[in-house]
This record gives sequence, structure tokens and C-alpha cells, in this order.
Amino acid sequence: MSEILTDSLTDPHGDKMMEALSRLDLSILSLDELAVRIEQLRAEIKRTEQEREKRGGAAEAAEALFKS
Repeated sequence: MSEILTDSLTDPHGDKMMEALSRLDLSILSLDELAVRIEQLRAEIKRTEQEREKRGGAAEAAEALFKS
């Protein structure tokens, strides 16, 4: 397994994974492979946004509790 991938799997914040994603030479991918990559990235964005919304809702609930 490559060092970048190994490091990214142990990186709790995913910084190395993002770096590895940005280093991939997209010119070697077919149109179908690019489409798959785009769908995978969109799914990850959606998952990340859902987590952010979940946390935002919890923060708002906590603020409302302490304001009353």
C-alpha cells in the first residue's frame, strides 16, 4: 500500500486523504471513471454537509437551552 494512502487512513482529520485526492492525475482517467469519481465526491460532500447540519442543530439546541 502506498505511503500516502497508509498515512491518509490513519489521519483523523482526513487532511492527507484530501491531499492524495488532489494529487491524482485526472488525465489518465476515462470519461466513465471521471463520472464515477464525481459521483463519489458528491456523495462525500453530501455526507459531510449532513454531519455539519447535525452538529449545527445540536449547537442551536444547546444555545437555546442556556438562553432560557
